[in-house]
Amino acid sequence: MRLNQFSVRDIPRRRFLGMTMKGGLAVAVTPALLSQLTSCSGGASSSGTVLDTDRDMLSRVLKKALEKGGDFSEVYIENRISKQIVMEESKFRSGLYGISQGAGVRVISGNKTGYAYTDIVDEERLMRAAEVAAYVASGGGAGTVVSLTDTDYKSFVTVQMPLEQIADEQRIEIIKRADQAALSYDPRIKMAMVDYYDEVRGRVIANSEGLYLRDELPMLFFIVQAMSSDGKARHMARERLSLHSGFEMFSQVTPEEVAQNAAREAVAMLSAEEAPAGIMDVVMQNGWGGVLVHEAVGHPLEADNIAKGIGAFTGKVGQKVASDCFTMIDDGTLPNYRGTVNYDDEGTPAQHNVLIENGVLNGYMNDILSARQLGMKRTGNGRRESFRYIPIPRMTNTFIAQGKDDPAEILASTKKGIYVQSLSGGSVNPVTGMFNFTCREAYLIENGKKTVPVRGATLIGSCMDVISNIDAVGNDLAFGPGICGKGQSAEVTAGQPTVRIRGINVGGSKA
Repeated sequence: MRLNQFSVRDIPRRRFLGMTMKGGLAVAVTPALLSQLTSCSGGASSSGTVLDTDRDMLSRVLKKALEKGGDFSEVYIENRISKQIVMEESKFRSGLYGISQGAGVRVISGNKTGYAYTDIVDEERLMRAAEVAAYVASGGGAGTVVSLTDTDYKSFVTVQMPLEQIADEQRIEIIKRADQAALSYDPRIKMAMVDYYDEVRGRVIANSEGLYLRDELPMLFFIVQAMSSDGKARHMARERLSLHSGFEMFSQVTPEEVAQNAAREAVAMLSAEEAPAGIMDVVMQNGWGGVLVHEAVGHPLEADNIAKGIGAFTGKVGQKVASDCFTMIDDGTLPNYRGTVNYDDEGTPAQHNVLIENGVLNGYMNDILSARQLGMKRTGNGRRESFRYIPIPRMTNTFIAQGKDDPAEILASTKKGIYVQSLSGGSVNPVTGMFNFTCREAYLIENGKKTVPVRGATLIGSCMDVISNIDAVGNDLAFGPGICGKGQSAEVTAGQPTVRIRGINVGGSKA
């Protein structure tokens, strides 16, 4: 398996730590007690938890939520069990064992949404949450509830080594291997930091349409940071690995591979020069470069703003919005990928959604509310960070479809420009489509060759311009995992083949 299918170099460690824990009980473990972390293990699974809530009671809650009116009611129950271990400077700094559980009740009445949640899942609290959520529909006639029926969707996540069966000594060994591999890569690597996180999230979704679903979704997230220094310059590099998977993830891509790739970037960028600025051609390496279209194109295609009549792509379905060689897809069914969902957090099955095909806009990504508002079929993109949040339209695995061009020829036919090997994230205004990105690892292109590394390069532009100016798409599609923020965080994957964008605005640091 190729490393760049699942690895990426972005998001600071502190932000990662803050976004991975979803709340609830977190038991901190001091370095001296890491050897006893296994006392928290013992078959941690959601069996026998709030997920076993009686469905007759759920039907009563759904009915209660609609007694003042409304078109739709829903109960979402969640249980998470997680572990996190952090190593810095070859010493274990912390360990966390987390338990988070709770439930939310939602009522939709026309274009209005009422939502309330509780950390304690019993009939009394759920009924109270239903009363609060129902307030939005006050004054209407009582809505109807269809009898709950088990729904069985295809699973796109397979597990060979369940996380609850993994001893913590195995987790610690993986971390040690990555730390050693990073430090031994080159004498200029002065420090390594390793973050390990895994979780099993259980969900129950029941709604007034009669839907009843229950599943468990495991996830691993592994980050290695390497800092280099040669006495004149220093560079902090990051490499990440994340899948919905069991512990077999580390057989597919070893911790040594993750660490060595982080160390490679850290050493390569020590000789970086200041980046030039101006309008120039940009070649983007396959993989996490797809985060550019995730931000610049994906967010403007999420239907919550479209339903409000705002956004760069509003009213453009069926119109030409990009170059002929550009096709963009959101696919929640890719096996075991970080953005894969089986079904979204509203119970809509994951789908393969072709958003833009050969430059023509086909549609948007929606949740139940925006699908109703736009009169569209549901696309399986209603997602939430946890039971504390309402679902909103979010991406899953979003990527530029594979093209026909040879990546080597794309570079060779570019006389001058910037070669972007990795981005460290960015942002977009979904209304205007304007975006900016920071390049973590980039190189000058001179006479069709990648030459000296440059630092301080940023990519600036509008979504319409960038997808209209793509004139070459490679045959080397690859992916990288990430955390997407939109008021709440979501696990996503972004991907692309090697692509060339003609005439993009590059902000540089060169005087």
